[in-house]
Amino acid sequence: MSNRNNAADTTGALTDAGISPDKKTFLQSLTEDWWAVILGTIIIATVLYLTSNGTVITLPVFKWANSEDLLGKILSASNLLLIVEMGAVFLALASIAIGLSGGNVARFAGGFALIYFLAIVSFIIGGNKSVSYFGLEYVVFALLIGIALGNLVRLPSWLKEAVRSEFYIKTGLVILGTTILSADLIKAGLPGIIQAVIVVTVVWFFSLWLSRKLKVDDEFGVILASAVSICGVSAAIVAAGAINGDKRKLSYVTTLVLIMAIPMMIILPWAVKYFNIPEVIGGAWLGGTLDTTATVTAAGDLVGPIAVKAGVIAKFSQNVFIGVAAFFIAIWWAYKKPKVEDGVQLKVERPGLKIVWERFPKFVLGFVAASLVFSFLLSPTTAKSVAQTLNGLRTVWFAIAFISIGMEAKFSSLVKLQGGKPAFTFVTAQIFNIFWTLLWSYILFGGYVFPIPDFK
Repeated sequence: MSNRNNAADTTGALTDAGISPDKKTFLQSLTEDWWAVILGTIIIATVLYLTSNGTVITLPVFKWANSEDLLGKILSASNLLLIVEMGAVFLALASIAIGLSGGNVARFAGGFALIYFLAIVSFIIGGNKSVSYFGLEYVVFALLIGIALGNLVRLPSWLKEAVRSEFYIKTGLVILGTTILSADLIKAGLPGIIQAVIVVTVVWFFSLWLSRKLKVDDEFGVILASAVSICGVSAAIVAAGAINGDKRKLSYVTTLVLIMAIPMMIILPWAVKYFNIPEVIGGAWLGGTLDTTATVTAAGDLVGPIAVKAGVIAKFSQNVFIGVAAFFIAIWWAYKKPKVEDGVQLKVERPGLKIVWERFPKFVLGFVAASLVFSFLLSPTTAKSVAQTLNGLRTVWFAIAFISIGMEAKFSSLVKLQGGKPAFTFVTAQIFNIFWTLLWSYILFGGYVFPIPDFK
């Protein structure tokens, strides 16, 4: 079987360890999806328990403005100790999964320590005030560092043992579920909800249609469509996980999202002012087109305070659709995906519930469960008290994942991948998204259907 098929196979264990399937223990047979759910649950439960008992969980800081901050805050003994402690906890959790799956913990530990160190470097670079001003986040630098190592250095076997991007991503996504709250959707109000439904649905299907017209494969098309229509990098990660997508394609789409975000952050606020678009409409437009709450806030600041509030509310509405999209994409893909053996597509079978369950990415269940627990079982006060800590831990898993993705991706493949058609698809779909969202921002936030929201 090809390496690609091995990487995408979620029916196998986290590591095969040379053990025949009939001799594996229950723990050795668990897939990386289930280990991601287990580790994510342990992290969430531990943070909730410690916080409820009055324990203050302090995470390292990475934001700095000058050399004085860098030396006095980021590289201070206390902050470095926090970084080491957090790394030790992450290593212990990941090693448990690897060890119980029959993997080589010693080799994994050495590789993980290096990847974690590189992830911290990406946080420090991205935490600089001047760098973050231009919308460049840790994701950019994690990918670049990983790609540089993966393409310029021959990775030793002990490092390859720890390059498990899907495992890290899925663990982070389970934790991400705690931030997708139904309360945010209610807070967004009817205009924000309707805009999110119309924009996400139409832009997603338009993007997939365009991908097919340009003969871009559906795996690529789904990741592209999710990134353009919902919320960029996070949605691309979720979609790729839901269909067990090729990590090279996820890296490619992530790069496109980050490249497009920079000019959009500058051009869209300028357009709002130049064309005298009302501030509330401009904010809703920014929230519906820019990919993260941080970029929406930064762009909204260039317009005004009302634009910031409208933009964040519109963005919240779209963010909630990550879980919904992941669930339906996973089911659709399970029915659609043909069975492949040794690189050869077999006769397409009509899948029943058993096959859907086998192919369904189990980490999505953890993601949805976390969202439901934090939306309906915990009080808003409790959810808010742990939000910052869980978000910080989640981004660390993502940084480790992006270092790994970069190591796995060959730059020559990224450049040549499908002749540039995916990039053309992404840019065209994003332009469509910009104009389509502007139309509905005018209709829904301009007083034509609903009263103009008062964000003063």
